Amino acid sequence: MKTINDFNFKDQKALVRVDFNVPQDDQLKVTDNTRISAVKPTVEKILRDGGSVILMTHLGRPKGEVKDEFSLKHIVNEVSNVLGHEVKFVEESIGEKAEKAAAELQPGEILLLENLRFHNEEEKGDEKFAEQLSKLGNAYVNDAFGTAHRAHASTAVIAKFFSSTKFFGLLMENELKAIDKVLKSGERPVTAILGGSKVSTKITIIENILPAIDNLIIGGGMAFTFIKALGGKIGNSLVEEDKLSLALEILAKAKEHKVKVYLPSDAVIAESFSNDADRKETDIYEIPEGWMGLDAGPKSREQFNDVLLGSKTILWNGPIGVFEMSNFAAGTIALGDSIAEATKLGAFSLVGGGDSVAFVKQFGYDEKVSYVSTGGGAMLESLEGLELPGIAAINQ
Repeated sequence: MKTINDFNFKDQKALVRVDFNVPQDDQLKVTDNTRISAVKPTVEKILRDGGSVILMTHLGRPKGEVKDEFSLKHIVNEVSNVLGHEVKFVEESIGEKAEKAAAELQPGEILLLENLRFHNEEEKGDEKFAEQLSKLGNAYVNDAFGTAHRAHASTAVIAKFFSSTKFFGLLMENELKAIDKVLKSGERPVTAILGGSKVSTKITIIENILPAIDNLIIGGGMAFTFIKALGGKIGNSLVEEDKLSLALEILAKAKEHKVKVYLPSDAVIAESFSNDADRKETDIYEIPEGWMGLDAGPKSREQFNDVLLGSKTILWNGPIGVFEMSNFAAGTIALGDSIAEATKLGAFSLVGGGDSVAFVKQFGYDEKVSYVSTGGGAMLESLEGLELPGIAAINQ
């Protein structure tokens, strides 16, 4: 893996692709700066060497139009504060102004280019646009794992203009190492927890990770497709009727790979999808008509806890209950506690995928697990065994 640690950036202008697609409030103030702070080690290394940094990113979906609400001028101060250096800003990503700002940049300085997606060419992976960007610097660093699965101009195409000076940033390196630990080099037993609502969105992941894991915990809404396929009564719980036979195939494949599958044995059920609905605990195979499962029950939590405390490597993707509603958050909180305890005991734990990441941040588990991935779609595609365009571009 060719990283920035393999190069001295003295007097070099490093074009660094970052993922500053950060959430903002109504006043366009950044509400979560995790993605900005994640690239600080990469920026610091380049500046320490005596180089300068030109940051490239997109923000939102302006669809090729210049729109003030998507301008990066609104996040410059936050970027400066988080990185601990004054960040200059140019209201272009290509063109005369961008070229002038890049040319005048001195060692130790940082420049932020305007939103790449103000140009349709970015998402189209346009080679001429990539070439124009490439002229701004003499080294290219991809530290945007969150966009590595997109074959865009600034993530995949631009690398071809830097035959010997293209590198992974330190965030990208950490992301790839974390995934490798789960899929290849992790200490066993390896346990994967897959939650969320649909089996259909996780099929490829399950098929790809089965050879690498020892235990598979299935929770959340997708569990009910398995329970129904096994002959259980699930009432009004979420189910993918057209995936019942697939669920049985997955269980058969797991058995072939000698992977133990753990489904919830009990559930917290409710009469409607509401935090204030009447609720009770029941055997997950015996949910009455008119009721739906919204969380894993206490017996399931205990069983999952036992599996996790016996694990050395843990992958968590997807909650096991509707944690957004306080009355149905206990199962996911218990799971978070178990993973935190296993991590404390020496296990390596990787959390990835939008809802899981939202949960660990909201409930303060991000400091209690080994690694929280910054890339939702990119991480999922990596777990599916796909080579991401942004990664292939550096490796070629």
